Amino acid sequence: MSTNPYRFAEGTAVVTGAASGIGENLAYGLALRGSNLVLLDRDGDRLDTVASTIRGRHPGLSVSTLVVDLADRNALDAAAREILSEHPRITLLVNNAGVALGGDFSRLTLDEFDWVMDINFHAPVRLTHHLLPALTAQPGAHLVNVSSLFGLIAPPGQSAYCASKFGIRGFSEVLRTELAQSGTGVTTVHPGGIKTRIASDARVGVNIPAEEAEQGKRDFAKLLTIPPEKAAEQIIDGIEHRRPRVLIGMSAKIPDVLARLFPANSMRVFSRLVGAAGSVQKKLPVGAKR
Repeated sequence: MSTNPYRFAEGTAVVTGAASGIGENLAYGLALRGSNLVLLDRDGDRLDTVASTIRGRHPGLSVSTLVVDLADRNALDAAAREILSEHPRITLLVNNAGVALGGDFSRLTLDEFDWVMDINFHAPVRLTHHLLPALTAQPGAHLVNVSSLFGLIAPPGQSAYCASKFGIRGFSEVLRTELAQSGTGVTTVHPGGIKTRIASDARVGVNIPAEEAEQGKRDFAKLLTIPPEKAAEQIIDGIEHRRPRVLIGMSAKIPDVLARLFPANSMRVFSRLVGAAGSVQKKLPVGAKR
């Protein structure tokens, strides 16, 4: 892997999930540093808004958009071919797009499980496979795969999401070694609770009662406190300095330590810590500092 800083203004960055959240803010940050952009998302209206904003701020940059459902393998393959045809000089790929699914494994359908795996794992693998020759042809290119806090620990009710995020973590670690000789860097990102649409957009298994599903979404949303623009800045800093991993927030850093210290019981220890913190907060009077 190259030890030189990544040069943003010397190529084209491909970003998935660019219509909102971390992906949207990555697009703004990369454009600010001079990167030409190819932005992918399934939400065409939001994607057009992001692209128009960037074009207005940076008229000298090339900003292209592709509306694609990453769960559709044929559509993804076609998008990759179009990218290679129109933008041969790719120097950065950020596999950011992701979806969530709540529910105990025993109550999920295989179609629901596969939907998460298709978007969170198979799509990054396929897009990376298609674009890798273009990346490795450019000296100092870089690959970013966004995993999750749940690529470090595995809470109940998140079997599909954890499987996909642990999978993308392992995939990234293999590529980091395999691509070192070509000078292509690889960064794995583990965000903690980022305030994005992932909670509101999350699917819930069809066999999960509606009341339980809504409570799960509310509980999930409470964990999302870190602004996406802050997360994007940390990721961009990680790209520039070729960091192998980026842990965003204490909600990712603490579980990472626990997973190293207690590889078989990290979730149990983490649950106890969260429970203790919750008990302390409940005892605080209204208006007390937290």
